[in-house]
Amino acid sequence: MVYETSYGTGQKPFIPDLHRGTWEKPSDYLFACFGLAFKLDIFVATDLGYFDIGIIGILPYYLYMVIYLVPILVIHSFMGQFSSSSYISAFRLSPFFKGMGYVSCCLSTGVVIYYGIFAAVPILYMVNSLRPTLPWSCEGLKSWYNESEKEATVCNISLAKTKSYEVNNVTYYYRLHYIPSVLFFQDHYKSMNESSLVYNDLEQEYELSYHIVIYFVVVWVLIALIFYKFSEVAKFGRFIRFMVTGTLGLAVVCFVRLIFLPGALTGLLTYVAPKNPVGELFMGFSSTFIMVLQAFGAGWGSVIALSSFNRFKTNIMSYSWIAAFGQVLIYILFGIISRIIKKLHTEVLGESYKTYFPSYWLLFLSSASAMVEMHWANLWTIIYYMMYLMASLIVMTTQIFTILQTLFDEFESLRLKRQELTFGFIGGLAVCSFFFCTNHGIIYFDTLTMDAIVLHNVLHLLLLLVILWIYGRVRFQRDIKFMLGQPFANWKVFILRFISPFILLISLIYGTSIALREHSYTSTLVSAVTFMIVLVPLLAIPCYGFYYLYQNTGTFSERFRRACRPTDWYPVEMEHRQQYELSVGSTEMTHQLFEFTEAVN
Repeated sequence: MVYETSYGTGQKPFIPDLHRGTWEKPSDYLFACFGLAFKLDIFVATDLGYFDIGIIGILPYYLYMVIYLVPILVIHSFMGQFSSSSYISAFRLSPFFKGMGYVSCCLSTGVVIYYGIFAAVPILYMVNSLRPTLPWSCEGLKSWYNESEKEATVCNISLAKTKSYEVNNVTYYYRLHYIPSVLFFQDHYKSMNESSLVYNDLEQEYELSYHIVIYFVVVWVLIALIFYKFSEVAKFGRFIRFMVTGTLGLAVVCFVRLIFLPGALTGLLTYVAPKNPVGELFMGFSSTFIMVLQAFGAGWGSVIALSSFNRFKTNIMSYSWIAAFGQVLIYILFGIISRIIKKLHTEVLGESYKTYFPSYWLLFLSSASAMVEMHWANLWTIIYYMMYLMASLIVMTTQIFTILQTLFDEFESLRLKRQELTFGFIGGLAVCSFFFCTNHGIIYFDTLTMDAIVLHNVLHLLLLLVILWIYGRVRFQRDIKFMLGQPFANWKVFILRFISPFILLISLIYGTSIALREHSYTSTLVSAVTFMIVLVPLLAIPCYGFYYLYQNTGTFSERFRRACRPTDWYPVEMEHRQQYELSVGSTEMTHQLFEFTEAVN
């Protein structure tokens, strides 16, 4: 096979960053992958059944893990580790599709903009937990909420009014009881009422809460301090290792404390031994695929960027299995916590009443009320929300770190201005994030989440096309064997080529239907924002492809074939590069190696 070089195409040659660094410990890569599972916009989406499905519903996750999660994780890790480049430069493997890297970069940036919500809300509850009387306790509720004039809460069940609705000429009666901690959050917006988190008025004017703005500022100051202290790869790896370990430790502590509350064991049993296992299993097939897609990070290309800091011989095959199993254990842990909290609220009211609380904010907003009866409730509330603050900071800092490293890898001139670009980028994200401090932004962020999931499906399908059909399965298997010293099994390639695309297409159709439903309940401005952040960047794929064709010479057919061939595709370290040259037998690559060596010397 003939490998193209930048000199042959007239393009500027790729100059690797020989000082980008590697993980201090190989396990840092695993901790970073575990951290991707703390994608909190999925954790709070329990209204779609991600955690109500129970342990039986998680079983399809393992099937998806074999069919496409682990094999695609290997592909992502291969691209980053082999090239020692992030998700733009790694597409030297097939430059025509380099626009996929730009799409991933834009998507990561867009998602990070609204992630401040998941750090600001924990700070809100932590700060107010310092009060002698918790404002969402039944005693504290009286100081700011009048139940006799508004809807009843769980603090006073007798005040609830009986309501009804009719379906097929049958009338159903029910009572609604609101959760004080949810009402406390809504009280920060004058325009919000008890049902605003689900049935917000699309025509309502935009309102900015200065309290939420302050908490957002605190979040971005924390992130700036993190990058001031831990901007180098080794230091950032230590930071992520500590944060992931600490977050999981706090989650286990909170879980152990919660199971001692009245009714908590019942919630745990319903999760482990559901009443309708067949129904939950069926629901799991339609729900867990979204959790699977989150394994690759908020912006799809995070694993490529994180694996680029591995050493060349790191066993990404075994690490991919460990990362996949570790992530599902995190989902199960938070699923159990979610089920326990939900059961604690229903225990207060009994099974004869229907309790209203926004299920997609269950882990965040409703949890504070579930802990008010604990001894040392203030302390436990702080510990509980510290867990979520740490989880959100893990996700945000990881995404920002991968975005910045991607830009440094692709644009050599930016490497000289690392600090200026880092803090300028963080400042820009902070300013843009203030939109999600508004009443509309803080409710409809899940529209952007669903659009991002749909885009993940599209990018996965394109990646399978690029790696296994354009680059070719033979070349891919050869590169894997060269890098790891072990083959990538043919049955895995068969699944990736013929079965995984079918599953991803089904997921794409299902995800698109959910995204369209979300848009039907979303304001025009929020839909426009998601369109600009998620859908417009897709144009980068064909635009960059045709730009690359334009830069080449020859007929259209010759240009297209040359654009799809690997260009400057080789390991960065000289020893591995020379061995790869002998393995491939490319004389054009030899020319590129000598030119690069002379330039360095």
